[in-house]
Amino acid sequence: MFRRVRDMVFGAVLGALLAGGVFSAVAFNDLDLFKSTPFNIQNLWLIKQARVIIETYHVNGSEEISEKELLYGAISGMVAALDDPYTRFVNPDELKEEEIEMQGEYGGLGIYISQRDGKTLVVSPIEDTPADRVGLKPMDQIVKIGDDVILGWSQKEVVNSLRGEPGTSVVIWIRREEVEDLLKFEIERENIRIETVKSELLPQKVGFVRITQFNQRTLSEFRRAIFDLIEEGAESYLIDLRNNPGGLLNSCVEIADLLLDNGVIVSTRGRFDRANEVIYARQGTITDLPIAVLINEGSASASEILAGALKDHERALIVGKKSFGKGSVQTLFNLSDSSGIFVTIAKYYTPSGTVIDKVGLSPHVEVDGQPEKERDKDVQLRRAISELLGRKDGSEPGFSESR
Repeated sequence: MFRRVRDMVFGAVLGALLAGGVFSAVAFNDLDLFKSTPFNIQNLWLIKQARVIIETYHVNGSEEISEKELLYGAISGMVAALDDPYTRFVNPDELKEEEIEMQGEYGGLGIYISQRDGKTLVVSPIEDTPADRVGLKPMDQIVKIGDDVILGWSQKEVVNSLRGEPGTSVVIWIRREEVEDLLKFEIERENIRIETVKSELLPQKVGFVRITQFNQRTLSEFRRAIFDLIEEGAESYLIDLRNNPGGLLNSCVEIADLLLDNGVIVSTRGRFDRANEVIYARQGTITDLPIAVLINEGSASASEILAGALKDHERALIVGKKSFGKGSVQTLFNLSDSSGIFVTIAKYYTPSGTVIDKVGLSPHVEVDGQPEKERDKDVQLRRAISELLGRKDGSEPGFSESR
């Protein structure tokens, strides 16, 4: 079985009793406090001073905020100091919401965002959700939510503002390339239930499989789609990863394993041994039929891993636009009170050793355009089908990059 990054146990003991007295050096040595505290004693004293000042002089007084809230704020600030939008602290309620989302259902707009160079960008809208229906596009920059300019907001703050009860509305302002004025969108939130795989048999026996993201249900849905298309007579496959923002690494790797016969799927490299992994495909595949894969600027993370593995092994022809370029791996470390920290532990590399983070994956055949609901208007899809049929008929176009 392929190796993979497994859940890791993270434990931390941190305690400091600052009760207003002066501890002697002997007492510190006896308690071994220097080794057990997360900061040196001078910095711990600064934290104590800051808390006393806030509780004594802030206009709202100390009753307005609990010790737990102060603690969570301190942890969030410590994490934010890393200047990594993907490393973040989540309180117990937020973590529970994220776990629900990974199961495929939550209340919101149906939009995935990321932060880059101080900007909050749309990675992709989820197909057939409010964000998709109003016309949000990959690489749109969110500038305002309601009356609030979000410059300086964390990704968590933006997500929390966009989510909400189904039936409520939110106004967002977008800056879009090549559009002079800000674009205003008023969007009604819905209960977002994500069907991650959709499939149909296109003319000329092309089995079309659309993967919208990778969650706990994606592998079983993908396998079922492939078998259904085989029964319908598919002679080739077109896998659409456009506007797929990623998701669970394991789900993506398991799908790659179905399509590759041995060889490296992806490798991860980090600062400690457990973060340095090479994940291999097992022998045997679910199909040997020709495959083409569609990607665009909204294809990120796990979708880039899948496309990169198929590209490097020359198992599929990649068509579309360069992908988003989110090539880092996050692991959740659960804390003792059911909160958690998502930490970037590694960057991932395609089988050939290509780094995708902040660069993106280039297609073999570059084609401008966006996904269209009407197939005849989808320029990228039509080009991918043309290339795919050329491979099936024996006039192999090759795997060199072209426009």
